[in-house]
Amino acid sequence: MEAEKKPPAVSDVGAWAMNVVSSVGIIMANKQLMSSSGYAFAFATTLTGFHFTVTALVGWISNATGYSVSKHVPLWELVWFSLVANTSITGMNLSLMLNSVGFYQISKLSMIPVVCLMEWVLNSKHYTTKVISAVVVVAAGVGICTVTDVEVNAKGFLCACVAVFCTSLQQITIGSFQKKYNIGSFELLSKTAPIQAISLIILGPFVDYYLNGRSLLNYNFSGGATFFILLSCSLAVFCNMSQYLCIGRFSATSFQVLGHMKTVCVLILGWILFDSALTVKNIMGMLLAVMGMVVYSWAVEAEKKAATPIPRNKSDMLDGEDVPLKARVSGLPAVDLEEGEMKS
Repeated sequence: MEAEKKPPAVSDVGAWAMNVVSSVGIIMANKQLMSSSGYAFAFATTLTGFHFTVTALVGWISNATGYSVSKHVPLWELVWFSLVANTSITGMNLSLMLNSVGFYQISKLSMIPVVCLMEWVLNSKHYTTKVISAVVVVAAGVGICTVTDVEVNAKGFLCACVAVFCTSLQQITIGSFQKKYNIGSFELLSKTAPIQAISLIILGPFVDYYLNGRSLLNYNFSGGATFFILLSCSLAVFCNMSQYLCIGRFSATSFQVLGHMKTVCVLILGWILFDSALTVKNIMGMLLAVMGMVVYSWAVEAEKKAATPIPRNKSDMLDGEDVPLKARVSGLPAVDLEEGEMKS
Protein backbone atom coordinates (compact mmCIF):
# COMPACT_ATOMS: atom_id res chain seq x y z
CA MET A 1 0.00 0.00 0.00
CA GLU A 2 2.88 2.41 0.73
CA ALA A 3 4.29 1.92 -2.73
CA GLU A 4 0.95 2.77 -4.32
CA LYS A 5 0.53 5.98 -2.37
CA LYS A 6 4.03 7.37 -2.79
CA PRO A 7 5.86 7.24 -6.14
CA PRO A 8 9.40 5.88 -6.01
CA ALA A 9 12.15 8.43 -5.43
CA VAL A 10 13.75 7.72 -8.79
CA SER A 11 10.59 8.94 -10.52
CA ASP A 12 10.78 12.21 -8.62
CA VAL A 13 14.40 12.66 -9.63
CA GLY A 14 13.54 11.71 -13.19
CA ALA A 15 10.76 14.30 -13.35
CA TRP A 16 13.07 17.08 -12.16
CA ALA A 17 15.88 15.91 -14.44
CA MET A 18 13.54 15.90 -17.44
CA ASN A 19 12.39 19.43 -16.63
CA VAL A 20 15.89 20.84 -16.10
CA VAL A 21 17.44 19.16 -19.15
CA SER A 22 14.55 19.98 -21.52
CA SER A 23 14.21 23.57 -20.23
CA VAL A 24 17.94 24.30 -20.53
CA GLY A 25 18.01 22.59 -23.92
CA ILE A 26 15.11 24.62 -25.25
CA ILE A 27 16.71 27.86 -24.03
CA MET A 28 19.95 26.99 -25.82
CA ALA A 29 18.08 26.02 -29.01
CA ASN A 30 15.95 29.19 -28.93
CA LYS A 31 19.04 31.32 -28.36
CA GLN A 32 20.54 29.98 -31.56
CA LEU A 33 17.22 30.29 -33.38
CA MET A 34 16.23 33.78 -32.22
CA SER A 35 19.51 35.66 -31.77
CA SER A 36 20.72 38.05 -34.45
CA SER A 37 23.92 36.02 -34.74
CA GLY A 38 21.82 32.89 -35.34
CA TYR A 39 18.68 32.69 -37.48
CA ALA A 40 16.94 35.86 -36.19
CA PHE A 41 13.54 34.17 -35.72
CA ALA A 42 12.00 36.99 -33.66
CA PHE A 43 8.53 35.43 -33.21
CA ALA A 44 8.51 34.12 -29.65
CA THR A 45 4.73 33.98 -29.20
CA THR A 46 4.21 32.17 -32.50
CA LEU A 47 7.01 29.76 -31.62
CA THR A 48 5.16 28.94 -28.39
CA GLY A 49 2.11 28.20 -30.55
CA PHE A 50 4.26 25.74 -32.54
CA HIS A 51 5.35 24.16 -29.24
CA PHE A 52 1.79 23.51 -28.11
CA THR A 53 0.79 22.28 -31.57
CA VAL A 54 3.42 19.53 -31.44
CA THR A 55 2.53 18.79 -27.81
CA ALA A 56 -1.16 18.50 -28.75
CA LEU A 57 -0.25 16.16 -31.63
CA VAL A 58 1.76 13.91 -29.28
CA GLY A 59 -1.16 13.89 -26.84
CA TRP A 60 -3.61 12.94 -29.60
CA ILE A 61 -1.37 10.08 -30.76
CA SER A 62 -1.04 8.90 -27.16
CA ASN A 63 -4.81 8.83 -26.69
CA ALA A 64 -5.40 7.18 -30.08
CA THR A 65 -2.94 4.38 -29.38
CA GLY A 66 -4.32 3.78 -25.89
CA TYR A 67 -1.13 4.80 -24.11
CA SER A 68 -3.07 7.39 -22.11
CA VAL A 69 -6.75 7.57 -21.17
CA SER A 70 -8.75 10.73 -21.71
CA LYS A 71 -10.74 11.95 -18.70
CA HIS A 72 -13.50 14.52 -18.63
CA VAL A 73 -12.64 18.10 -17.71
CA PRO A 74 -15.30 20.79 -18.33
CA LEU A 75 -14.59 22.77 -21.48
CA TRP A 76 -15.10 26.11 -19.78
CA GLU A 77 -12.36 25.27 -17.25
CA LEU A 78 -9.96 24.33 -20.05
CA VAL A 79 -10.74 27.58 -21.91
CA TRP A 80 -10.31 29.59 -18.70
CA PHE A 81 -6.98 27.92 -17.97
CA SER A 82 -5.75 28.44 -21.54
CA LEU A 83 -6.69 32.11 -21.38
CA VAL A 84 -4.67 32.55 -18.18
CA ALA A 85 -1.71 30.60 -19.61
CA ASN A 86 -1.67 32.55 -22.88
CA THR A 87 -1.92 35.85 -21.00
CA SER A 88 1.09 34.72 -18.98
CA ILE A 89 3.11 34.06 -22.14
CA THR A 90 2.11 37.34 -23.80
CA GLY A 91 2.70 39.31 -20.61
CA MET A 92 6.19 37.88 -20.20
CA ASN A 93 7.11 38.79 -23.79
CA LEU A 94 5.74 42.32 -23.37
CA SER A 95 7.54 42.70 -20.03
CA LEU A 96 10.85 41.71 -21.62
CA MET A 97 10.28 44.19 -24.47
CA LEU A 98 9.20 47.17 -22.33
CA ASN A 99 11.50 46.69 -19.31
CA SER A 100 15.22 46.19 -18.84
CA VAL A 101 16.57 42.66 -18.53
CA GLY A 102 17.33 43.35 -14.87
CA PHE A 103 13.73 44.22 -14.01
CA TYR A 104 12.50 41.28 -16.09
CA GLN A 105 14.63 38.97 -13.91
CA ILE A 106 13.29 40.62 -10.76
CA SER A 107 9.72 40.05 -11.94
CA LYS A 108 10.50 36.35 -12.49
CA LEU A 109 11.98 36.11 -9.00
CA SER A 110 8.86 37.73 -7.55
CA MET A 111 6.86 34.69 -8.68
CA ILE A 112 8.18 32.74 -5.68
CA PRO A 113 6.56 34.94 -2.99
CA VAL A 114 3.48 35.46 -5.18
CA VAL A 115 2.98 31.69 -5.55
CA CYS A 116 3.46 31.24 -1.80
CA LEU A 117 0.88 33.95 -1.09
CA MET A 118 -1.63 32.56 -3.59
CA GLU A 119 -1.27 29.01 -2.27
CA TRP A 120 -1.89 30.37 1.23
CA VAL A 121 -5.00 32.28 0.07
CA LEU A 122 -6.44 29.66 -2.30
CA ASN A 123 -5.32 26.40 -0.69
CA SER A 124 -4.76 27.47 2.94
CA LYS A 125 -1.19 26.24 2.72
CA HIS A 126 1.19 27.27 5.49
CA TYR A 127 4.99 27.41 5.41
CA THR A 128 7.50 26.87 8.18
CA THR A 129 10.18 29.41 9.04
CA LYS A 130 12.82 27.07 7.55
CA VAL A 131 11.02 26.90 4.20
CA ILE A 132 10.53 30.68 4.06
CA SER A 133 14.20 31.26 4.92
CA ALA A 134 15.31 28.86 2.17
CA VAL A 135 13.06 30.63 -0.36
CA VAL A 136 14.63 33.98 0.55
CA VAL A 137 18.15 32.53 0.14
CA VAL A 138 17.31 31.10 -3.31
CA ALA A 139 15.76 34.36 -4.50
CA ALA A 140 18.74 36.35 -3.21
CA GLY A 141 21.24 34.02 -4.89
CA VAL A 142 19.50 34.06 -8.27
CA GLY A 143 19.05 37.81 -7.98
CA ILE A 144 22.77 38.34 -7.36
CA CYS A 145 23.82 36.33 -10.41
CA THR A 146 21.16 37.57 -12.87
CA VAL A 147 20.00 41.09 -12.00
CA THR A 148 22.11 43.89 -13.48
CA ASP A 149 20.58 47.09 -14.79
CA VAL A 150 17.08 47.89 -13.57
CA GLU A 151 14.88 50.19 -15.62
CA VAL A 152 11.10 50.21 -15.51
CA ASN A 153 8.19 52.25 -16.84
CA ALA A 154 4.45 52.29 -16.18
CA LYS A 155 3.47 50.06 -19.12
CA GLY A 156 6.28 47.62 -18.48
CA PHE A 157 5.46 47.43 -14.77
CA LEU A 158 1.79 46.69 -15.56
CA CYS A 159 2.72 43.94 -18.04
CA ALA A 160 5.12 42.42 -15.51
CA CYS A 161 2.42 42.39 -12.81
CA VAL A 162 -0.07 40.71 -15.16
CA ALA A 163 2.54 38.17 -16.27
CA VAL A 164 3.58 37.29 -12.72
CA PHE A 165 -0.02 36.95 -11.52
CA CYS A 166 -1.14 34.81 -14.48
CA THR A 167 1.96 32.58 -14.40
CA SER A 168 1.54 31.95 -10.67
CA LEU A 169 -2.19 31.26 -11.06
CA GLN A 170 -1.54 28.93 -13.99
CA GLN A 171 0.96 26.84 -12.07
CA ILE A 172 -1.28 26.55 -9.01
CA THR A 173 -4.24 25.61 -11.24
CA ILE A 174 -2.27 22.76 -12.83
CA GLY A 175 -1.95 21.05 -9.46
CA SER A 176 -5.55 21.87 -8.47
CA PHE A 177 -6.99 20.40 -11.69
CA GLN A 178 -5.04 17.17 -11.27
CA LYS A 179 -6.42 16.69 -7.76
CA LYS A 180 -9.94 17.94 -8.54
CA TYR A 181 -10.51 15.71 -11.58
CA ASN A 182 -8.13 12.88 -10.59
CA ILE A 183 -6.33 13.29 -13.89
CA GLY A 184 -2.70 12.58 -14.72
CA SER A 185 -0.24 15.25 -15.73
CA PHE A 186 0.07 14.13 -19.36
CA GLU A 187 -3.70 13.63 -19.73
CA LEU A 188 -4.32 17.19 -18.49
CA LEU A 189 -1.65 18.56 -20.81
CA SER A 190 -3.25 16.71 -23.72
CA LYS A 191 -6.50 18.57 -23.03
CA THR A 192 -5.07 22.07 -22.54
CA ALA A 193 -2.46 21.99 -25.33
CA PRO A 194 -4.88 22.01 -28.33
CA ILE A 195 -6.73 25.09 -27.06
CA GLN A 196 -3.49 26.93 -26.36
CA ALA A 197 -2.08 25.86 -29.74
CA ILE A 198 -5.06 27.14 -31.75
CA SER A 199 -5.25 30.47 -29.92
CA LEU A 200 -1.49 31.14 -30.06
CA ILE A 201 -1.17 30.16 -33.73
CA ILE A 202 -3.96 32.62 -34.59
CA LEU A 203 -2.98 35.50 -32.28
CA GLY A 204 0.79 34.88 -32.08
CA PRO A 205 1.81 36.53 -35.37
CA PHE A 206 -0.12 39.69 -34.47
CA VAL A 207 1.44 39.86 -31.00
CA ASP A 208 4.92 39.32 -32.46
CA TYR A 209 4.34 42.00 -35.09
CA TYR A 210 3.43 44.42 -32.30
CA LEU A 211 6.53 43.42 -30.34
CA ASN A 212 9.15 43.72 -33.08
CA GLY A 213 7.41 45.13 -36.16
CA ARG A 214 8.28 42.10 -38.29
CA SER A 215 5.87 39.85 -40.15
CA LEU A 216 6.11 36.08 -40.02
CA LEU A 217 5.13 35.93 -43.70
CA ASN A 218 8.35 37.72 -44.66
CA TYR A 219 10.64 35.40 -42.74
CA ASN A 220 12.97 33.14 -44.73
CA PHE A 221 12.55 29.59 -43.36
CA SER A 222 15.98 28.19 -44.15
CA GLY A 223 16.95 24.58 -43.50
CA GLY A 224 18.87 25.52 -40.36
CA ALA A 225 16.02 27.63 -38.97
CA THR A 226 13.53 24.85 -39.64
CA PHE A 227 15.78 22.34 -37.88
CA PHE A 228 16.03 24.47 -34.74
CA ILE A 229 12.27 25.14 -34.78
CA LEU A 230 11.63 21.39 -34.84
CA LEU A 231 14.26 20.83 -32.15
CA SER A 232 12.67 23.52 -29.99
CA CYS A 233 9.22 21.98 -30.46
CA SER A 234 10.49 18.49 -29.59
CA LEU A 235 12.14 19.74 -26.40
CA ALA A 236 8.97 21.69 -25.56
CA VAL A 237 6.98 18.45 -25.38
CA PHE A 238 9.25 17.15 -22.61
CA CYS A 239 9.40 20.58 -20.96
CA ASN A 240 5.60 20.93 -20.82
CA MET A 241 5.13 17.33 -19.74
CA SER A 242 7.68 17.58 -16.92
CA GLN A 243 6.22 20.91 -15.75
CA TYR A 244 2.77 19.39 -15.29
CA LEU A 245 4.34 16.30 -13.71
CA CYS A 246 6.48 18.23 -11.20
CA ILE A 247 3.72 20.62 -10.15
CA GLY A 248 1.20 17.80 -9.78
CA ARG A 249 3.60 15.68 -7.73
CA PHE A 250 5.08 18.44 -5.59
CA SER A 251 3.74 22.01 -5.57
CA ALA A 252 3.91 25.25 -7.53
CA THR A 253 6.21 26.69 -4.86
CA SER A 254 8.67 23.79 -5.13
CA PHE A 255 8.56 24.10 -8.90
CA GLN A 256 9.49 27.78 -8.67
CA VAL A 257 12.24 27.34 -6.07
CA LEU A 258 13.95 24.24 -7.44
CA GLY A 259 13.26 25.40 -10.99
CA HIS A 260 15.90 28.09 -10.58
CA MET A 261 18.48 25.33 -10.98
CA LYS A 262 17.72 25.89 -14.67
CA THR A 263 18.92 29.49 -14.33
CA VAL A 264 22.21 28.27 -12.87
CA CYS A 265 22.63 25.71 -15.67
CA VAL A 266 21.86 28.31 -18.35
CA LEU A 267 24.51 30.67 -16.96
CA ILE A 268 27.11 27.91 -16.90
CA LEU A 269 26.27 26.63 -20.40
CA GLY A 270 26.18 30.19 -21.74
CA TRP A 271 29.73 30.63 -20.44
CA ILE A 272 30.84 27.31 -21.98
CA LEU A 273 29.04 27.45 -25.34
CA PHE A 274 28.54 31.14 -26.08
CA ASP A 275 31.52 32.76 -24.29
CA SER A 276 29.18 34.70 -21.98
CA ALA A 277 30.88 36.54 -19.12
CA LEU A 278 30.94 34.70 -15.79
CA THR A 279 32.09 36.98 -12.98
CA VAL A 280 32.85 36.32 -9.32
CA LYS A 281 29.47 37.92 -8.54
CA ASN A 282 27.74 35.37 -10.79
CA ILE A 283 29.57 32.45 -9.17
CA MET A 284 28.82 33.63 -5.62
CA GLY A 285 25.14 34.10 -6.53
CA MET A 286 24.93 30.62 -8.04
CA LEU A 287 26.53 29.02 -4.98
CA LEU A 288 24.10 30.88 -2.71
CA ALA A 289 21.13 29.80 -4.87
CA VAL A 290 22.21 26.14 -4.88
CA MET A 291 22.71 26.25 -1.10
CA GLY A 292 19.20 27.67 -0.74
CA MET A 293 17.76 24.88 -2.91
CA VAL A 294 19.46 22.23 -0.76
CA VAL A 295 18.13 23.84 2.43
CA TYR A 296 14.66 24.13 0.86
CA SER A 297 14.60 20.44 -0.07
CA TRP A 298 15.68 19.51 3.47
CA ALA A 299 13.10 21.84 5.03
CA VAL A 300 10.26 20.44 2.91
CA GLU A 301 11.20 16.86 3.79
CA ALA A 302 11.38 17.78 7.47
CA GLU A 303 7.95 19.40 7.19
CA LYS A 304 6.51 16.25 5.62
CA LYS A 305 7.95 14.03 8.35
CA ALA A 306 6.61 16.34 11.05
CA ALA A 307 3.15 16.25 9.47
CA THR A 308 3.09 12.44 9.17
CA PRO A 309 0.99 10.96 12.02
CA ILE A 310 2.75 8.42 14.21
CA PRO A 311 0.90 5.08 13.97
CA ARG A 312 -0.40 3.70 17.25
CA ASN A 313 0.47 0.16 18.29
CA LYS A 314 -2.12 -2.59 18.20
CA SER A 315 -2.68 -2.71 21.94
CA ASP A 316 -3.52 1.01 22.01
CA MET A 317 -5.87 0.57 19.06
CA LEU A 318 -7.76 -2.27 20.75
CA ASP A 319 -8.31 -0.16 23.85
CA GLY A 320 -9.61 2.84 21.87
CA GLU A 321 -12.94 3.66 20.32
CA ASP A 322 -11.66 3.55 16.74
CA VAL A 323 -11.66 -0.25 16.57
CA PRO A 324 -14.34 -1.65 14.22
CA LEU A 325 -17.09 -3.82 15.76
CA LYS A 326 -15.84 -6.87 13.83
CA ALA A 327 -12.47 -6.62 15.52
CA ARG A 328 -14.00 -6.38 18.99
CA VAL A 329 -16.25 -9.41 18.45
CA SER A 330 -13.66 -11.63 16.83
CA GLY A 331 -10.74 -10.44 18.90
CA LEU A 332 -8.66 -10.03 15.74
CA PRO A 333 -6.44 -6.97 15.34
CA ALA A 334 -8.22 -4.17 13.52
CA VAL A 335 -5.26 -3.69 11.21
CA ASP A 336 -5.63 -7.19 9.80
CA LEU A 337 -9.31 -6.71 9.10
CA GLU A 338 -8.73 -3.35 7.41
CA GLU A 339 -6.04 -4.77 5.20
CA GLY A 340 -8.31 -7.65 4.25
CA GLU A 341 -11.09 -5.25 3.33
CA MET A 342 -8.75 -3.09 1.34
CA LYS A 343 -7.36 -6.04 -0.56
CA SER A 344 -10.81 -7.35 -1.44
